[in-house]
Amino acid sequence: MKIAIASDHAGFEAKQQLIRYLTEKGCDVTDFGTNSNESCDYPDFAVKCADSVADKSNDYGILICGTGIGMSICANKVKGIRCANCSEEFSTQMTREHNDANILALGARVITVDKMKKLIDIFLNTPFSNQENHIRRINKITQTENLY
Repeated sequence: MKIAIASDHAGFEAKQQLIRYLTEKGCDVTDFGTNSNESCDYPDFAVKCADSVADKSNDYGILICGTGIGMSICANKVKGIRCANCSEEFSTQMTREHNDANILALGARVITVDKMKKLIDIFLNTPFSNQENHIRRINKITQTENLY
């Protein structure tokens, strides 16, 4: 499985631990930065990660900033991206089953790295349901995306 990952300064330390975790699980991980905990602008890194998922260079993406909010907002501006900011198990499972989310955003100031690992495992191991009602709704999201 090919995973894109990126963070801002607030998520840098967590990202480093998550890269090791994912690599140990056999994932092919591409790090889109940042490369330090010096203050930086999260959109610069969120877009790189999201682009690589949108163009299918990577299967999924993981974004980490202070809350996950800024990264998720930015990633969702990229056509073809459905990024969910999650901090607990149920929403993480549902965003894969119902929304076919392709990027998970996490908040380093909200949850621990151990919790992030649990959510990543749920995200990567939960298949999309392929139910007609969910497909219809995702298609409506895509139609809206194509209008703007």
